[in-house]
Amino acid sequence: MTESKKTADDEVKNPRTKPKETEAKSESAEKGVETAPAEPKKKPAPKAKKEEAAPPSPAAPAENLSLSPDVVDQPKIVKAKGSKNIHNGIAHILATFNNTIVTITDMKGNVIGWSSAGKVGFKGSRKSTAYAAQMVAQDASRQAMGHGLKEVEVLVKGPGAGRESAVRALQAIGLELTVIRDVTPVPHNGCRPPKQRRV
Repeated sequence: MTESKKTADDEVKNPRTKPKETEAKSESAEKGVETAPAEPKKKPAPKAKKEEAAPPSPAAPAENLSLSPDVVDQPKIVKAKGSKNIHNGIAHILATFNNTIVTITDMKGNVIGWSSAGKVGFKGSRKSTAYAAQMVAQDASRQAMGHGLKEVEVLVKGPGAGRESAVRALQAIGLELTVIRDVTPVPHNGCRPPKQRRV
């Protein structure tokens, strides 16, 4: 009894020593605001999974290294804007030790499509490979076929590795080859040759 009286007297004497809950209630009562007992925060319901992720796109197709006409990829032929409607032409293949250049002209020599290993995207020693020559021939012939080309004469010049593969690629893409001629210049002992190469 005596203890309870002491605590009651202390509260009357010292209103600052009231418990925190009673202080909060008294403040809200003074302001006229009713306070509801604090409810535990509810976690939001987990959102429904969005549509299942699309299956991963198939890996980029591997490069085709075969030279057989059946396996060569058929590129899309797009009709050129100023289409010249040329059916016959000449494919000039320059195959050096460092590069391969294919130029397709009409019968008079006006260029209707050309490509080189550097233009196709090869660099350094890869420019002189047979695969690079195949890609070059496909690129040049696609340009020319946009002008309506169907038949070509093939003139091959130079000793490079891309001689045969470029000719095969022209045939595989659908051009009809009428003539294949080697036009590599051969000296008849006219000029003095360059000095011997030291390796």
